[in-house]
Amino acid sequence: MSVKVDVLTMPLFINGKWESAASGEWFDVNNPATGEVIAKAAKGTAEDVDRAVMAARAAFDQAEWREMNPKDRSKVMYAIAHQIIEHAEELAYLECVSSGGTIRRISSNDILQMADLFQTFGKFVLEYPFSETLPVPPFPGPAHNFIWREPVGVCAAITPWNMPMLIASWKIAPALAMGNTIVIKPASYTPLSTLKLAEIISKVVPPGVINVVTGPGAETGEALVRHPIVDKVAFTGSTEVGRNIMKLAADTVKNTTLELGGKSPNILLEDADLSLALPGSLFGVFLHSGQLCESGTRLFVHESMHDEVVEGLVQLAKNIKPGNPLDPASDMGPLISKQQKDTVLSYIRSGLEEGAELVCGGKEMSVPGCEGGSFIEPTIFTNVTNDMKIAREEIFGPVLCVIKYTSMDEVIAMANDTIYGLAAGVWTRDVNKAYEAARKLQAGVVWINDWHMLRNDAPFGGYKQSGIGREMGKHSLDAYTQVKHVHTSMVTDLHKRNWYGILFSEKAETRGEK
Repeated sequence: MSVKVDVLTMPLFINGKWESAASGEWFDVNNPATGEVIAKAAKGTAEDVDRAVMAARAAFDQAEWREMNPKDRSKVMYAIAHQIIEHAEELAYLECVSSGGTIRRISSNDILQMADLFQTFGKFVLEYPFSETLPVPPFPGPAHNFIWREPVGVCAAITPWNMPMLIASWKIAPALAMGNTIVIKPASYTPLSTLKLAEIISKVVPPGVINVVTGPGAETGEALVRHPIVDKVAFTGSTEVGRNIMKLAADTVKNTTLELGGKSPNILLEDADLSLALPGSLFGVFLHSGQLCESGTRLFVHESMHDEVVEGLVQLAKNIKPGNPLDPASDMGPLISKQQKDTVLSYIRSGLEEGAELVCGGKEMSVPGCEGGSFIEPTIFTNVTNDMKIAREEIFGPVLCVIKYTSMDEVIAMANDTIYGLAAGVWTRDVNKAYEAARKLQAGVVWINDWHMLRNDAPFGGYKQSGIGREMGKHSLDAYTQVKHVHTSMVTDLHKRNWYGILFSEKAETRGEK
């Protein structure tokens, strides 16, 4: 790609304008493929968070935005989709050089999924039941009742570094579709594409509707969650950080949506089509170097086919080419940082120490032209048991654990034996077996003969400690609204009101008249 983008300095984006941080300080943004500094981003503070939140509150208080009719709001969502396509090349470049995602994936998937997301929510707005009339009740008497759904207010979005632009969109789209305003705190590794996305969205929404504050999570992130004017928090990231956000949000009883970690089970039944299941399973774990929360990192294989499956996986894995993510020929990019690379390598050592057998990869690697990058070979372990550290904890790297099983009951039990419940998968030619397994698996999404297939019109989120609430789909809109019940009695005679005789007796009424 030959796109040239001026990313030397990236200020905060507040109230429709680029703003300097109160600290006057900047932090480095590095290209994970080379280690080189590619930008300086403003180091925001609690003071900057307050400015952004107050700008969002002022924008929300304007009826022009908050009370916009569904038809006009739908047009706004479509206009945002148009802006994304118009700026696709620049957005893809910024995402690629800061997150390490391959340009092939970002251009052919992420950009299109983002544009479709806003278009999908543009359709949802027209169908959404902002007002619902209830039937006239026989008890406690004739009345007119209806339900209003109103925007929740100022939303805070805290986003991760793995797919920063796409995941930010999962929060921006429902927030704006329902008439809210938003302040986003992107991960410090990857603020660039989110800042650009906010700028292009601001072309079609009033100032203050979308704001971005960059900076350290311990200061800017916590200040955003704690802020008394923030009405809702949406977070994607690790379960550990999600627990802390819940604690912080509890002080002001905020509405929260949490999409957290995973250790997703991927089950190959005996009748699976291996020509589909083997590459599909590797796609499930090696996409974006395994840095996706729903990655299928635990592969359960029936003992009768174990050796054949492992041999096929290793052959396919050796053909996956890690490389410069800007090169369309690269299949996998780097890990986000040296720190993450060291964490993944420590898990690989742990697997070996606990007795797992390394049959593929397992080492860091050097990529020509990207010698400063953080690359690890596609890695496969066998002889893994479900109680090993590599099978229990989220590694967030290109590491697959192959686990044997003997029966359907056993594999379902092992699959569910985890604190997580984000995703699961089953490969089989028998749809009845697939649905039986899907019913029993404790996960927010179950893929049959597929993986990573997230739809903008379907909900995504986890069971257990993989999160609270859902993103995407119509279900996500409810979390960005308040529900109000309005009651009007149709009974005009005081003595026929149900409540009158409960509090006032006839004797009391007579005394009152005297």
